[in-house]
Formats: sequence, structure tokens, C-alpha cells
Amino acid sequence: MSFLDVEASITGRRWLGPTAEVTRLAEALAQETTLPIALAGLLAKRGISSAETGAFLSPQIRDLLPDPRGLRDMERATTRFLDAVRTGQRIAIFADYDVDGGSSAALLLSWLRDMGRTATLYVPDRIDEGYGPNPTAMRALANGHDLIICVDCGILSHEAIGAAKGTDVIVLDHHLGAETLPPALAVVNPNRQDESGDLSHLCAAAVVFLMLVEANRQLREGGTSGPDLLSLLDLVALATVADVAPLIGINRAFVRQGLKVMAQRKRPGLVALADVAGLDQAPTCHHLGFLLGPRVNAGGRVGKADLGARLLATADNNEAKAMAEKLDELNRERREIETSVRAAAMAQAEERGLDAPLVWAAGEGWHPGVVGIVASRLKEATNRPAIVIGLEGNEGKGSGRSVTGIDLGAQIQRLASEGLLLKGGGHKMAAGLTVARENLDAAMARLAELLDKQGAGALGPRDLLLDGALMPGATSVELIEQLEEAGPFGASAPAPRFAFPDCRIHSCRRVGENHLKVRFGDGHGPQIDAIAFGAFDGPLGPALDNHGGARFHLAGRLEINLWNGRRSPQLRLEDASPA
Repeated sequence: MSFLDVEASITGRRWLGPTAEVTRLAEALAQETTLPIALAGLLAKRGISSAETGAFLSPQIRDLLPDPRGLRDMERATTRFLDAVRTGQRIAIFADYDVDGGSSAALLLSWLRDMGRTATLYVPDRIDEGYGPNPTAMRALANGHDLIICVDCGILSHEAIGAAKGTDVIVLDHHLGAETLPPALAVVNPNRQDESGDLSHLCAAAVVFLMLVEANRQLREGGTSGPDLLSLLDLVALATVADVAPLIGINRAFVRQGLKVMAQRKRPGLVALADVAGLDQAPTCHHLGFLLGPRVNAGGRVGKADLGARLLATADNNEAKAMAEKLDELNRERREIETSVRAAAMAQAEERGLDAPLVWAAGEGWHPGVVGIVASRLKEATNRPAIVIGLEGNEGKGSGRSVTGIDLGAQIQRLASEGLLLKGGGHKMAAGLTVARENLDAAMARLAELLDKQGAGALGPRDLLLDGALMPGATSVELIEQLEEAGPFGASAPAPRFAFPDCRIHSCRRVGENHLKVRFGDGHGPQIDAIAFGAFDGPLGPALDNHGGARFHLAGRLEINLWNGRRSPQLRLEDASPA
């Protein structure tokens, strides 16, 4: 049954509220714990009992941290790493060019610096070399190093790792593995085929962090101490959020603690990045995902590939400031390129039909650095798995993004094994691929067929899941702070959404190109502000802007707005329906 009888909102969505069982459990939990009913509802929805409430609201890393040795090859990898550190061997770090890869590399570089050691950083160029290790680069690194550590890549790089003759290679990755492992000394990856899958939600930086936990343990057993690991959790948090890893279990504790570390502003690279992004408050998951992450990524997308990793690893304030400014400039350039590609991709996808099991587009010369972002935009607009490919010469390089319940990475890997792709891999929600131009249509048709078997073709507009109803007068900064105790919010742990029933819009104005600022109330208490980003990109903005005095149910996420030192509640408005 729809919530507030909204079967088709202004954006075409059905509203669904908490089930009767969740409502009953929430009421009982509120009575047992004296927590606000809104917070009790979030806990009940996640299956948290009154006995578990304290541990959930204050997650401790020491209680949730898995034993690193539970991962295959971990002891072997760590022992070899420490041997190289103790004997002063030459270490190279081969990292992916995204936030997870950059954070993973920065973790190792920071830890090594504290141990009085250095390492060579190598990040492949997205356009010239593509994703992951390649034989040419690995041969060159092997000629000058005793140990190569591949982070956030390598699980499918059999040929490239085999080319590193005479040098040991360690792989620390989290992407889906094949049935055979690359010829490395050690492959640590919770998504190896022979792993249990219990830690499959970890990003690569979390895997690297676990190796450093094991390294410190081995150092203690030898009578020495290792660097402070808690100070590195800002990097783990950034990677976890930016890589859209599910915020469950230890990931939730990593991000919770990492945000506290980041708020101390001790890492020059993140301080400079926050300053150039205009972040003037304690960081949240939203800031990591939408302010800091895209800027770190910008170097790998449209600039120098290693810039993000170098920024995160540097201990020099002046160097950090210069790199952050360059990344901010590259990010603006990336947005301009993205806008152009997105318009062309959406037009092409619409022509094919947005109700297919797979939404895809391919274009001549589309920049490889933005195809993943554009795929995300197509996915969000259609609630369908999406692929966007840039064509050049006889090949196309693309990225895909999926929706909950549809495993895109496994199907991309299957296409590669069937010979329809030159290469491809990833995980459930995101994947990359290279395809011969002549096979493009056949590959996309086959992928659509495979995704349709998972139910992608039957998906309708996303239902808007709501956690209950609130009155404007009951909404306060204190309530929002209490709700945030159930966070951090992100992948697999969505921020709570509430409906405000039967409200009147008191003021409404367009902000910027396509945003909408609203002030509303229900006539029985204080009014509150709302902001609807991108409202005029769809039907929401025009409908509310021309409200004509009508009353609406409004829905979205609550946040604290900071303005001139004043904190006030604000609704991040996502949808509305005539009351």
C-alpha cells in the first residue's frame, strides 16, 4: 500500500513507507530505549534490537575489525612486504587512477614514510594505458625494483604480472576474481573465487589497511612498534565512500572513525582539497562522495593520473595546496566535458528506448575519463543498468553502472570470456570494458539479454522509500543530530527520508540554473526551508514553482544548514505530490 496514498508523485514514483512490522518494532524500541521514534524507526528497519542499540550507535573498530589473516595470502604478503622494508629493498606501488586506488597508494606511502622508507608510485594513464597493470609498465618496474605491490587492480592481470620477471608481485585488490589467479607471490582479495565472501564489501583501501594491521602485529611480535594506524582511517573512509562500498559492518566503523580523523585536519592533501572545495564544516559522507572524491578523481579522468594519489600522500602543505588547486581546475574541465557527453548519450539512449534491460550509448571520441560518470547519470535517470562507451579507432572503452539487484560485473566478465569483449571486469555495481568496434552491437545485445534474465527489463520507476512522516514544527537541529547517530549514510545504508504531509509553500524561488529553494509549513508551527537540486531538470521544479497556492506532500532527507554561523534544519527535497 502506498504511503499517504501517493501512487504516482510529480516525478512518477510510488511512495512506500515503513511496514506495519517495522512500525510496531519501532514503537517498542522507543519505549525500551527512550530514543526518539524517528531514530527508533531507523534502527528497527535495520533489525537492531534494544540490546544492540548501544553498539550500533557507537560502532567500535576493535569490536568489528576482522582478523587480517582470515584473508588468503595475507600472512605471505605481509611477511614479504616487511622483509622489503627491513632490508631496504626497492618497492614500487602500482595503483589504479581512482579514489580507491589513490587512497590505497597513499596508505602505503604514508606508512612507509613513518618507517623511514620510500616507494615508487606508478599510476597508469587512463587513455594511453587503460585500467590496471600492463606488460610494458610491469617490465619497466621489475627492472628497477625488488617488490611491486598492485593496489585496487591486478586480480585479472595475468599477462602483465607474468611480465614482471625476477621481481615479486603482491596484489591487494577487491574486484571480482576469475577462476585462476595471476602469477603473483600473493593475491589478497576478499572477492577471490576461493574466499568465503564475508568481506566482499571491502574496498581496496580497506584491504590495504588490513595488511598494515597485520604488519603492525608482526612488528610487535618482533619487539618493535609500527606507525599509528588510526590516523590513516581518513584515507580508508574517503575510499570506502567514493567507491560506493556498502556502509555495513567494519566499513561503517571505518567511515565513522575516518570522518573524525578528517575533521582534525592533519593530512595536508585533504586539508588543501577541503579548502579549495569550499568545505567549511566537519566533513560528512556527502562531502566525501560529492566534493572531495570527484576532485581526487579528476587527475585520473582528464589530467595527470598520479596527481590524486600524490596529493593524498604528501606531507608538504605547499605542495598539497598547489596540487589541490590543479585538481580543482581539472574537475571544472571534467564537468564541462561530462555535460557535453551526457547530452549526446542521453539523446542516443532515448532513441534506443529507456525501458530496455540495458541503457547504453557509444560515441566517437567521447573522453574515457567521463564515460563512467555519464553511465551513472543514465542509470539514475532510468533505473536501469547503463553502459557508456567512447570509440576511437577500432576499439571502444567504456564503463557501466548497475542498480540494486543486478550484477553487472559478473556479466561483463562473462562477455569477456565469451570473446565478445576484448577485456572487462569489475563488481556488482560498476564495471569497465574494452570492445572491438565491430563487436559493439553484438556485445551490447548479449549483455542486455543476460541482464534481462536477472530482471533488469522488468524494473519500473524507483519507488521512493520513506521512513515515516514528520511535521515541520517537530523538525529541529537536535532531531537531525540524533538521526545522524544511526549513520554514516551511503551505499546499503541510505539516509533516512521523511514525508511532510499536507504542507503549504510560502515562498519559492529558482536558484542558479536549475535548483529550487522552497520555504514551507503546515500552518501549525514553524516553517522550514528546503532545497531541491536539479529540480528544473525534471518535472519537480516547474510543478512547485507554479504551485498556485495548492498544498503538497513533500519528501526528502533532512540536513543541517549552516549560514553565517547559524544552524537550522533543512529538507533536501527529492519529490512531491499534490495533497
